[in-house]
Amino acid sequence: MVDVNTSPPQEAPIYRLSPLRRALSEPVTLIGVIVVVLHLLLGVLSPLIAPYDASALVGAPLMPPSSDFLMGTDQIGRDYFSRIIEGGRIALMVSFCGVAIALVIGSILGVFAGYLGGRFDEAIMRFVDAMMAIPEIIMIAILTLALGKDVVALIPIVAVVYTWGVVRVIRSKTISLSTLDFVRAAELRGETRWSIMLREIFPNLIGLLGVELAVRVSSAVLRISALSFLGLGISQPTPDWGLMVQEAMGVVFTDPWFLLLPAAMLSSLIIAVNFAVDGFARAFGITSTEL
Repeated sequence: MVDVNTSPPQEAPIYRLSPLRRALSEPVTLIGVIVVVLHLLLGVLSPLIAPYDASALVGAPLMPPSSDFLMGTDQIGRDYFSRIIEGGRIALMVSFCGVAIALVIGSILGVFAGYLGGRFDEAIMRFVDAMMAIPEIIMIAILTLALGKDVVALIPIVAVVYTWGVVRVIRSKTISLSTLDFVRAAELRGETRWSIMLREIFPNLIGLLGVELAVRVSSAVLRISALSFLGLGISQPTPDWGLMVQEAMGVVFTDPWFLLLPAAMLSSLIIAVNFAVDGFARAFGITSTEL
């Protein structure tokens, strides 16, 4: 007698990856993350791996790459490799600290405006519109004249420039979250507005805030370099990629690596961040309209 199995066939199990693993499963995103991590490691470890002080005169001017100076020396005899990695550390530190402050302030104002609404929302958004109506280069120039061009002064300048865009993004997301069932359920349970904003809305902004942090840090690094190139950012003797590009313009035809090296470091960081951000945004379901 043949034993016939009448039980229905079992379907193959479906494995659902977490957003982080799903993002890292994309080759382009993984490459971007690896390059960003390398930049971060160079920045964090630069005091340990730099062979010379970034501002010290250690050799003859414009020496080519050699065993003593991996990337040669600049126009006044400073080790170029030490200045390259130190410039990256400073750019990342200023950008991260400034954008982190902007995210904290912008998130608080954005959630309050989006959830509370009414006159509070109107007052915040009219002020945000007024601040965003000022051209960034003019705002930066005014703040630079008021606060100075050193590294410490650039952190609040970056924070002021980026806060208002964060407010608009977080406010828009908060408004859409406020209409969802879990927020309505919390309101029907009698939870206070503070509790709803803290326990229901803020946790659902973490993915968006992570993407915002990466996008705006990348933008801040590029903007700081551009300001230094124009003479409004970091000044000598502090190393900065934009300042190094500006200095290399005078010797670009005789010693082109002085221009290519900082430009390559800046470009690789910006492109890698964009690759990583695109992958994580897709993984967390964040559309370009939300950024």
